[in-house]
Amino acid sequence: MGSLADKLTVVFADAFESAGYDRSYGEVRVSDRPDLCQYQCNGALAAAKRYRTSPREIAQNVVDTIRAPEVVRDLSLAGPGFINVVLTDEYIARHVQEVHDDDRLGCEAVARPLRIMVDYGGPNVAKPLHVGHLRAAIIGESIVRICRFVGHEVIGDVHLGDWGLQMGLIIAALEESRPDLPYFDHDFAGHYPDDPPVNIADLEEIYPKAAERQKTDLEFAESARQATVDLQAGRPGYRALWQQFRDVSVDDLRQSYEQLNIRFDLWLGESDTQDRVRGLIARLKQEGYALESRGALIVEVGEPGDREEIPPLMLEKTDGAVLYGTTDLATIEQRVEQFTPDLILYVVDNRQQQHFKQVFKASYKTGVAPESTRLEHDGFGTMNGKDGKPFKTREGGIMKLKDLIALVTDHARARVEAIESVREYAEDEKEDISRIVGVAALKYADLMNHRTKDYVFDLERFSSFEGRTGPYILYAAVRIKSVLRRAAERGLQPGRILAPLSESERDLDLKLSELPGTIALAFETRAPNHLCEYAFQLATAYNRFYHVHHMLNEEDAQRRDSWLALSEVTLRVLERVLDLLGIEVPRRM
Repeated sequence: MGSLADKLTVVFADAFESAGYDRSYGEVRVSDRPDLCQYQCNGALAAAKRYRTSPREIAQNVVDTIRAPEVVRDLSLAGPGFINVVLTDEYIARHVQEVHDDDRLGCEAVARPLRIMVDYGGPNVAKPLHVGHLRAAIIGESIVRICRFVGHEVIGDVHLGDWGLQMGLIIAALEESRPDLPYFDHDFAGHYPDDPPVNIADLEEIYPKAAERQKTDLEFAESARQATVDLQAGRPGYRALWQQFRDVSVDDLRQSYEQLNIRFDLWLGESDTQDRVRGLIARLKQEGYALESRGALIVEVGEPGDREEIPPLMLEKTDGAVLYGTTDLATIEQRVEQFTPDLILYVVDNRQQQHFKQVFKASYKTGVAPESTRLEHDGFGTMNGKDGKPFKTREGGIMKLKDLIALVTDHARARVEAIESVREYAEDEKEDISRIVGVAALKYADLMNHRTKDYVFDLERFSSFEGRTGPYILYAAVRIKSVLRRAAERGLQPGRILAPLSESERDLDLKLSELPGTIALAFETRAPNHLCEYAFQLATAYNRFYHVHHMLNEEDAQRRDSWLALSEVTLRVLERVLDLLGIEVPRRM
């Protein structure tokens, strides 16, 4: 079905064609000047260059061919050749009724679905999640949901950091403190314990101390290095211990991510590529892609004609150790072989831009990725404190994600309990509402900014129930739920949507029509901020409508039922947009 702009584009494309011009110039979009018109077509300006005539003459010819009185109320020319469009109220109402009746709210699924893999999250095993992991998870989850709603097949992968020296450090530290454990006995031939010897709190204490100690204790650093080598060589006790570290960490990670309404399809990590790394390197050597340079092994990725010089991708260091680039290359190989994706999106910090240029170029050059698989880095900026530096605790340390969630939940609790009706709710419902509102404040604050930009996190401002905030939009959705609930209690039901009576009602109708284009733009740009802005504008439009029209006191039954239907479709659209942002909506507030 599409949006009103989509429908008008067909009308204007036909008109351009009838007037003797290419129909591609008939694109219609929402007006930049809503005080003058609702929609505009600017194709005459571009057509003028091709047809060597004035854009205003072309625009007039197009307007003269349009005969759609049931659709268009007014057509006028502005400036050098803009065509301003105002629709009939009846046509607008018919379209909103179609949106109401459509399960997908006017959004058509793509004709050719792609298989898309999204790499986001990127936490390390045995380390607590902190605010640095937040943006990848929040932005990535929204992109996954948008891609899926558009109609693509989507596979989201957490891509764990679960291999390498960090594991050796923990093993070496644990062996020192508990040498009696069977994992450290070379001669042990029995079944290793099912219960892990450490919990997540132990791991979060062991790793930082071990990482710090290896900087000055050379003997311990060598023990950790050797433990890493033995683990990767397959020593049974170390492999069993590593698996328990991983299981304990993943259980904890799942809980934290689920608090943010984030769920991954795959929980794969760097360890899942280790069996193919050496084979990949051997192939690249044999085929002449991997070259020795100062004792290291590299792949030259720069090509003649590159706009900038791109350093080679290093596969092995002089000591034979592989790097992240090697693992990333092996991961692409694994994904191509197992999932044959059309597109792989990497939702990773902007600072990794150079790294991904190297990896992507190496992937195509070496045949790891076929040209049919598109590789795309969707970078993001940092979440900063009011001082403009990366967000930290009051003591200056890196804030754990659990602590941040608790902080926003507690702050939301204070705001929620200020709402008079909430004071009567049971404690568990208050707690659930507080969590939803707190997470909405956190997520919306992040997603409302274009992902490539840094932003300042201001808890006081972002948790407000006024302005561009998650709580403001949630409150609008809950207000509509309340209206519909009270109507149902009186035995009232939504009816057919009638032509709008007021400017506020018309504005709401028109805003509802913009959903398909907004979702399409968010998908094309991998930028959820477009949905955030749309949700704010829709919530604001409904609030204006709500304050002008007293639905439940309206004496005209048909008009009242029409307004209830308009409220119903507004709620569905708001809930859909919030779901695409990964934001839940409470039943009431």
